[in-house]
Amino acid sequence: MDKYIIYYVLGRLVMAETVTMFIPFALALLNLESSIPGFAVALGLSASVGLVLQAHGRKREKDLSMREGIAITGFGWALATSLGMLPYVCGGYLNALDAVFESISGFTGTGATVFNSLEGLPQSILFWRMMTHWFGGLGIIVIFIALLPQAGQSTVYMYNAETTGPTETRVLPRLRDMTKVLFRMYLLFTFVAAGVYLLCGLNPYEALTHAMSTIGAGGFSTYDESAMHFESPAFEWSMTFFMILAGGNFGLYYRIWQKGPAVIKRDSEFKAYLWILGLAILLIFLNLLSTMSFDAGTALRYAAFQVGSLSTTGFVSADFEQWPPLSKGIIMLLMLCGGCAGSTASGMKVVRVLVLLKNAWAVVHQKISPRRVVEVHLNGSRVSEEMLLRVGQFFFLYIFFIAFWALLLTWDGIEVFDALGLSVSTMGNIGPAFGIAGATCTYAGLSVFSKSILCVSMLMGRLEMFTLLVMLTPDFWRKGNRW
Repeated sequence: MDKYIIYYVLGRLVMAETVTMFIPFALALLNLESSIPGFAVALGLSASVGLVLQAHGRKREKDLSMREGIAITGFGWALATSLGMLPYVCGGYLNALDAVFESISGFTGTGATVFNSLEGLPQSILFWRMMTHWFGGLGIIVIFIALLPQAGQSTVYMYNAETTGPTETRVLPRLRDMTKVLFRMYLLFTFVAAGVYLLCGLNPYEALTHAMSTIGAGGFSTYDESAMHFESPAFEWSMTFFMILAGGNFGLYYRIWQKGPAVIKRDSEFKAYLWILGLAILLIFLNLLSTMSFDAGTALRYAAFQVGSLSTTGFVSADFEQWPPLSKGIIMLLMLCGGCAGSTASGMKVVRVLVLLKNAWAVVHQKISPRRVVEVHLNGSRVSEEMLLRVGQFFFLYIFFIAFWALLLTWDGIEVFDALGLSVSTMGNIGPAFGIAGATCTYAGLSVFSKSILCVSMLMGRLEMFTLLVMLTPDFWRKGNRW
């Protein structure tokens, strides 16, 4: 493994983050905010780290190895989140651990906050929170590949180490061309969402920040009450549409633009995604209508918003903590499932759930007819044994870590259901959980131990565990191994 190329690429990544930090700094200067000194120090520290890394690194024409790509992605996310916390600390808004938590929550698209209140915070700090969502949503590495020219080395292993889902989502043969297409779509969706939010009565600042958070599948808001602050059914319905859109496969959207809507018929995951959301909305709507004092329109709006949000994003339009047990149980399952592969949402991914169900059905048929050969098909093609094994391994590890984090949280004195909700929410990068971190609560009251555990949980959920786990193995660092 060539450490010098790793230093060089990480240095460029840090300098790119430093440049983006100038945007909220310019906003602070424009508004003459109290955050100006904090941003100035943060920019200086971030630029210094980038320059030191680049000074110790060097370009190379040879392609990156798999091990180098994984190392760059893992360290890249660690650096991005570590430097992303600087505006909070340098401005005196949060202590070091809380700032790291807020930064990781932002970049991973979790949307769990440790700010007791957002009231009184400068616009520049709130805008930086939204920017971390937006850059982390599509992926730090994906945007880096799309915008910055590389020195001849292959970046496919960096891309594979960051992107989510078990299936191949590349829609163009050249990686950089594909990341450019994805980034342009990401920009387009963001500006369209901002335009629609403007029509719903939000001012330009509110519209842009909430569009960034929506399309990035984050969930941060500029108000403590989240979407409830606006008291606008039109805004909630618009946000529901864009949250569901963000949970779909961006590669599929590109194919739809190229070949028309007919490609949806051949995409099993997207159809299953819509069916899951539709069924969840119907069940929660009926449950709310029969047990609570909502009229039909309000019950449907609340059900649709929270289904779209808690499977992808994490915004809140109602205190779902007060909802009946059936509705909360459905919400928990949606948090586990998440969105589609190739989306900005996290969770297990609908395609894995679909493959697991199909494989279970195939096993049942084989038990009935032992001599019968039953194959699992997806999108009209046979799913390989290797793919089935990988999905099974991912499912086991995902459930294992949810249980493991929950166990550690109960050791810290948190009630079992609350601990399970926190674990599911952070592994799925959702944000709102149940109980002590429910719809109207924050994560500020958690202990240092619990916050540290959840920081690791958010990162593992965003990078789908394997990137970080493989970096913990001694074999990864042993010299002479060829990856």
